[in-house]
Parts: sequence; C-alpha cells; structure tokens
Amino acid sequence: MVPGISFFGLGRRHQAGVRGVVHQLGRTQPGVTVACGDSHSSTHGALEAGDFGIGTSSRSTKLLHGGVRYLELALKERDPRQLRLVRDALRERRVVMELAPHLARPLTLLTPLFRPLEIPYYGLGLKLYDRLAGRRRLAPSRYAPPKEVQALFPDLPPTLGGILYQDGQFADYRLNLALILSALSRGAVALNYAEATGFLVREGRVKGAVVKDRLTGKEVGVWAQAVVNATGPQADRVRGLLDPELPPLLTPSSGAHLVLDYPLQVGLLLPKTRDGRVLFLLPWQGKALLGTTDLPAEATACPLPREEEVAYLLEEIRPYLGDLSSRVLAAWAGLRPLVGKGETKRLVRDHLIVEEKGLYTLTGGKWTTFRLMALDLVERLARDLGLSLPPSESHRTPLLGAGPRPPLPLPEGVAEHLYTHYGTLAPEVAALGDRPLLPGLPYLEGEVVWAVREELAQKPLDVLARRLGLALLDRKRAEEALPRVVELMAPLLGWDDGRKQALLLEARRALPALC
Repeated sequence: MVPGISFFGLGRRHQAGVRGVVHQLGRTQPGVTVACGDSHSSTHGALEAGDFGIGTSSRSTKLLHGGVRYLELALKERDPRQLRLVRDALRERRVVMELAPHLARPLTLLTPLFRPLEIPYYGLGLKLYDRLAGRRRLAPSRYAPPKEVQALFPDLPPTLGGILYQDGQFADYRLNLALILSALSRGAVALNYAEATGFLVREGRVKGAVVKDRLTGKEVGVWAQAVVNATGPQADRVRGLLDPELPPLLTPSSGAHLVLDYPLQVGLLLPKTRDGRVLFLLPWQGKALLGTTDLPAEATACPLPREEEVAYLLEEIRPYLGDLSSRVLAAWAGLRPLVGKGETKRLVRDHLIVEEKGLYTLTGGKWTTFRLMALDLVERLARDLGLSLPPSESHRTPLLGAGPRPPLPLPEGVAEHLYTHYGTLAPEVAALGDRPLLPGLPYLEGEVVWAVREELAQKPLDVLARRLGLALLDRKRAEEALPRVVELMAPLLGWDDGRKQALLLEARRALPALC
C-alpha cells in the first residue's frame, strides 16, 4: 500500500483522464488513493504531497521484525492483540525477503547478558520469538559465550555471554519505491508532489479529490469510486479536510535515529532503557544506526530529532560502548501513526480501517506488515463496492528488481551497492554513467540520471535521501554531492541557471529535515 491519497478502481473511460493528471500535474501528493471501475476495467492511482517516502516511510529503524518488546508486553499484560501482531509480523518478515531479496535480508543481533537470571529470561523469550514465526522462521537463536560476545563487541563491559538471534533488515526508502514502480509496471498511476487539498462530494459521499500540483500550482479534480486516506501520521489532518469535527484517531510518536561512524559485524539489542524501551545499534551500509525514541509528537510533515532525543540515545548507549557523540554522521526522526490514546510505548502497533462519508482511512500498523494492511484494505473495498476478487497473489509476486545479483565489471563495493539498491536492474543503472558521484563512496553519476528518468525524482533531495539514501547516512557527504546532483538533473528536467541555484539553496536549507 503506497502512503498517500489513493484512488481505487478508475474505470477505462476515466483512465485517460487520470493519465491527463499525470501530464497536467507532472507529479502528485503523498497520502491519497483513488479507485473506480469494475474488476475487469480499472486502474488505480496514488498521490503523494511531497516525494514518495518523504516522511515516515524512509525514516524507520530499517528492521523487518515482530518486535521483541511487543512480545514481552504481550506476555506480561496477557494482551492477545500484541501477540497476534508479533506473530503476523514475524511471518511477513520472511515474505518481504522473498519478494525483494535485493532490498531485505536476515540480520543477526546480540542481546548481552549481565545478570544470571537474564540467561533463561531472554534465552527462552527469544526461543518463543523463533517459534511464533512458524515455518517462516529464520536461523534459530542461540547462546553465545562471553569470549564470543567480547570478539563481537570489544567495548562492552564484561558479560555472562549473550543471545544471538535473527530478524530482518531492509532499505525502507528503496522498498517503498519498489512497491510504487512495481505498481506502475502493472498499469497503476502514481504521482508525487501532488497534494489533495479537498474532496469531491456527491450526494453526501466522497467521490474524488481536488489535487494540486505543488511544482506548478495547477489544480485538477479526480473522480473515483473509492478514495483512501493512507497518509500515516497525517491521517487526521486529511480527515479534517472532509470534516473538521471528526475526533482524532491517532497519537503520533517520534522515533529519532543517529547514524554513527562505528562499523559493526552484528546488531546489538539492549532490552532495557530507563523509559522501558529497547535500544538498537544496527550495522547499516558500513556505519551503525542507533535508535530509537518514543515520545508524543505533533504530526508535522518534516519532523526533526529533538535535542533531548539525541542526548537520550547517546546517554543510553554510553554505559555499554562509551561516548559516541563525536561519531555522529547524521540524525533524523520519523513519526509513528499510533492508533488510540495513552502512553505511546504501550499502544499496539496494529492498523485500523475506518470509513467516514465515503472516505476510507487506513492508518496505524508498521512497515513489516504493510502487505497485510493493503490486503485488508482491498478486501474491505471489494466488499463495499460489490467487486469479486481472485485470491491474492501478493505473497508470491516479486517486486521490481528481484532476482540474483547480476555480474558487474565494477569494484566490489560499488557492485554490492548497486545490487542492494536496484537488484537485477543494476547493469542498466551503471550503463548511464559509472563515474563516482563522490570520491571514496560507491554512488555513481548514472544513479542520478536513473532516478530522474525511471524513478520520478523531481528535486535534489529526492535523489540523495530517497533514491540513493546518502543523506540518511552522512549529511556532510550529501551536502558535498548536492552541486553535482543539481548539474546532472538540470538538463533532464529543463532547469536554467536561475532554477538550478534556487533548487540548490532550497536543498541545503532542507537537508536537516530531509524534505
């Protein structure tokens, strides 16, 4: 399910009109989906107000997981909803790896043990975690003796050993894009920088949306049989366009992350923080990803990590690995769209579908279970629209780029980077230009060209943050790359010198918030 406004089932006679939106708007908004038509002649469209994945979808902890902490809560509080969510997520973890093996893979993590009672507590808990995955489990968890723990993490204080277990890791910004591009290859329409500014209502029911092109200012109305609000933390704001009196569904929560110059062999899970959360330190593209926080937050479009969040993360890791403040390369935050009210760390990460005056809102949930969320939505729409659907094949339909790594006559680091971003399309990307974008990094100039030609990139940070991922990894190097990225994009998008300078300045100002 692509975040944004979605239009579901646009009939064949409407398809030309929707493709007209593509030409008129050039691009569209995050969060709204529109659908119309019968089961034999329909197309679907998704609108994104900014760039695809500009918000929460590119700012996760990059984990495909059931949630060790959620399992602990499920058992302590005897909460079947938490247990069901963990079980479903653990099984979906393997599905995502099978659908996009170039973007998702197993990740080994260590939970260090410092007290005797922790050995059976975490050992048995992680065995149960394995068991809940059923036939889709990964490698089984096991005890690691103190010498093995010390070899993996020399800076850790003395331990009683640790528990090694596996979860999944994925490139969230690339998976989001792979979903969009795979849908486009099957006839869908997807538009970024297109904002739904209002709804089209007929006989008291939502039947479409007014869409504004944020690049040109043009507006157009799009009619459909069903409109879906899948805007994540912005879901209540979009509902307010229909009726400002609707009660809120969400309690947004901020999750800040730091990227550190601290290479790792495996990930580290610290199961107890002072606020009752877990802390992850994960290997990520040759660096370490430290996260995350869980604080109530306003549903802003471009959240920044708060000073207290950065301080919290560094303080929590200090007793284990020392002062890492000088190693911070990048910092960013995402917002969780948590359904319900109450203490954010205890709210179940389950999803919700609500229909109000013909507007369907899909919200809540977590990245790992995105396919189940979309399946529930499609089945709900089919029932309400009286459509007959065949059984879903989404669990065995590979995404664009899925397949074995192709041979590339490039240095190993560059070849690995291209495969883990583009999969089987890597040779086509390299053919557009194999000059390095920056010395010492694996990114190629051809990737910038590919991002514009094939991946709908419209602005410099679209490329650096949500196509290449460099801005999420190292802010300083991303800023170094900006001038060359602008030069490469300019002839492809018709920018003159004035436009180039304006976009360069805009990107430099927007780099801290990545939008």
